[in-house]
Amino acid sequence: MVNNTIEISGEPRRARSGRGPEPRHAIELIGAGKTYRSGSIEFEALKGIDLTIDVGEYVAVMGPSGSGKSTIMNILGCLDTLTKGEYHLGGDDVDDLDEIELAAIRNEQIGFVFQGFNLMPALSAWRNVEVGMMYARVPKEERKVRAQRALERVGLGNRLENRPGELSGGQQQRVAVARALVGEPTIILADEPTGNLDSVSTADVLSLFDELHEAGRTIVLITHELEVAQRARRIVWVRDGEILRDEVNAA
Repeated sequence: MVNNTIEISGEPRRARSGRGPEPRHAIELIGAGKTYRSGSIEFEALKGIDLTIDVGEYVAVMGPSGSGKSTIMNILGCLDTLTKGEYHLGGDDVDDLDEIELAAIRNEQIGFVFQGFNLMPALSAWRNVEVGMMYARVPKEERKVRAQRALERVGLGNRLENRPGELSGGQQQRVAVARALVGEPTIILADEPTGNLDSVSTADVLSLFDELHEAGRTIVLITHELEVAQRARRIVWVRDGEILRDEVNAA
């Protein structure tokens, strides 16, 4: 477990500039429905849900397998689209955006953290972090500086040259978090980020999310584990494509 104090610096990237006052809501789903079709078979994964997450909130979306929480993750991350209803991201109606604009949102406004880390085994920690900036055409020298700074933020300043196989599971997930942070996104979407970790590494990564929240990041955590969800400040309970409860976490 990393015990050193982590400095989470840098301001989140603002939502699209020149669009008037900064919105209160980071995320807003209105009557959001998603139906998947395969031939004559239809499956309604989301059943017209309403969900609002304010800027700077830390929210856990919790439910069992097949509840619809991963569909919510894909919609919020602009990885999938709604069949019905509306999705407003930072005040913008996502339905009005084309593929180029959606790709820009995924690269600039949203930082993704996945269960499987998704690190490239042949690359060092800092090179894994710089990958997204390559697609954004950030100059090479700046990429390295920003990648190193992001790794220092998550307590891995002494592991810059280590490859994933030379790091613990918790350290690998910290590299993934650094990769999510390097573009200074407004929102962090974490999909089962502790699913492959032992209890010590889980506590380590969740402490990092606590610090990110305290630094002003909007965090949406997808999980099926109650102990993990209870680290968030609010829990949205999902089952069968519907929101059962939406409550402030008093734990």
